[in-house]
Amino acid sequence: MKLDVLAFGAHPDDVELSCGGTIAKEVTNGKKVGIIDLTRGELGTRGTAKTRDQEAFNAAQILGVSIRTNMEFSDGFFVNDKSHQLAIIKMIRKYQPEIVICNAIDDRHIDHEKGSKLVSDACFLSGLIKIDTEDEGEIQKPWRPKQVYHYIQWKNLEPDLAVDITGFMDKKMESVLAYKTQFFDANSKEPETPISSKNFTDSIIYRARDLGRLVGVEYAEGFTVERYVAVDSLFDLK
Repeated sequence: MKLDVLAFGAHPDDVELSCGGTIAKEVTNGKKVGIIDLTRGELGTRGTAKTRDQEAFNAAQILGVSIRTNMEFSDGFFVNDKSHQLAIIKMIRKYQPEIVICNAIDDRHIDHEKGSKLVSDACFLSGLIKIDTEDEGEIQKPWRPKQVYHYIQWKNLEPDLAVDITGFMDKKMESVLAYKTQFFDANSKEPETPISSKNFTDSIIYRARDLGRLVGVEYAEGFTVERYVAVDSLFDLK
C-alpha cells in the first residue's frame, strides 16, 4: 500500500500528542496516512507494553489511519546504527510515502532526538540504489520521501511552519486520551509522571491555541523542516 504520509514516533502517543490534528485533517482530506511506532513504550512508568499496544490501536482507529505498526525496538536503548536504519528503510520502501513526519530534533526524552535522527537518516539512505532490501521475498525499489518534517514535543522549539488544525482539535484530544494509562486520571493509583498531570493535558490545548494565535487561526501544530519550504505563489501563504 502506498501512503501519502508516514508518521513515526519513538513511543506510542508521540504522534498523537504532536501531530494528531494534522493527521486527522489529512485523513479527512482523503490522504492515506500511516503511523509507525519505534518502540512499545515498555519503559514507561505507567501502564504496560500490552496496555500501550491496545491504546495505540484505539488511537489509530480514532484518527482513521490506513496502517499502524510497531518496530519493537528497545525502549530507551535503540540506537541509530545500520541494523535499525535498514529496518526503517524497509518500511519507507514498502509504503513509499511522499512525506515523512518524525520526532522532534531536540527534546527532553533521549529517544525523541535519537528517533528523529534515525528516521531522517533512513529517509536519505532509502533513496540509494546500492542498498538492497527485501520485503516478503521481493526486492524493494529505492524510495526517498519528498519531505521530512519534525514535529515539536516537550520543548517549545521554534517552528518553521505551522499547520492549521482548526476543527480537528477535538479529534486530536480524543486520540491522545485513548492512552488512558498515560494521562491525567484523578482516580489513578499509578505514580505521577511529567505527562500525567492535568496541567500537561491542558497544555496540549493551550499550546495549539497559542501557536494558532500567532499564525492567525484557532489551533495549529508546528513543525521544523530539513530544507527550505517552497510555494508556487506568495498567495499560498495564510
